[in-house]
Amino acid sequence: MQRRRFAILTVLLGLLAVAAWASDITGTWVGTISGGGGDFTLTYSFKQDGDKFTGTVQGPQGDPLPLTDCKLDGDKISFAVKVDMGGNATTFSSKGVIKGDEIVLTTTNDAGMDMGGDMTIKRQK
Repeated sequence: MQRRRFAILTVLLGLLAVAAWASDITGTWVGTISGGGGDFTLTYSFKQDGDKFTGTVQGPQGDPLPLTDCKLDGDKISFAVKVDMGGNATTFSSKGVIKGDEIVLTTTNDAGMDMGGDMTIKRQK
């Protein structure tokens, strides 16, 4: 019985330690992506509250756009953004992995097309 309690306590302490190591993504993150017209910079602003976050993305032309469907699961992140492309609304969905001060994202459009491969965004200090 004593060993079982010790094992349960060890597992709980381990889970708490992992939660403490999880980084907060709040802040500004910047990366460059290749598109049909060349390379351009995207600036993401995230605000995390526990396991939830909100944010915006700003490209070279225009105001920041709100992120939707924002999800965090450990070191996994996903979100979407709706963009008006000349009167046609297009949704871009991004999924990625948080690695300290970098997030590696893969983005697809609502037709499922890959938008230039992986993009690494870096936290601005």
